[in-house]
Amino acid sequence: MGTDYDTLSKQIECIIDEEPFYVSAMANISELLWETLPDLNWAGFYIVRDGRLSLGPFQGKVACIHIDRGKGVCGTSWSSDETCVVGNVHEFPGHIACDSASNSEIVIPVHCNGTVAGVLDLDSPLFSRFSPDDRKGLEMIVKLTEEKITW
Repeated sequence: MGTDYDTLSKQIECIIDEEPFYVSAMANISELLWETLPDLNWAGFYIVRDGRLSLGPFQGKVACIHIDRGKGVCGTSWSSDETCVVGNVHEFPGHIACDSASNSEIVIPVHCNGTVAGVLDLDSPLFSRFSPDDRKGLEMIVKLTEEKITW
């Protein structure tokens, strides 16, 4: 049985309604995703700052602090303004190995005023961990986040 993204979205909406400040909301969203989705080894956000992605709220091991536009899965998602689902990160050109245990990844751009302001990044030690249902559900969560948080 897959993740119940409708219930998860309602929980996230309650979190953001309680405190819409992006740092607080993203910290709790990261934790909720970390606890709810099986087989993750990293869940969190990178924020566009000073022309590159900077580490934001997350759960998991120590992470890369800065990622340049177009570099790795996160930087590629930012520059293309598209969700990137990678079944085997070791085959992704320019993959940045923040954690060598990561084998698959999904990254979704987060917008503010029509511009990419950050990305949601989830990593898994499993190959091909992220399904089309995960993509749809996580994109729904990002859309809700975009509509409700304050930057």
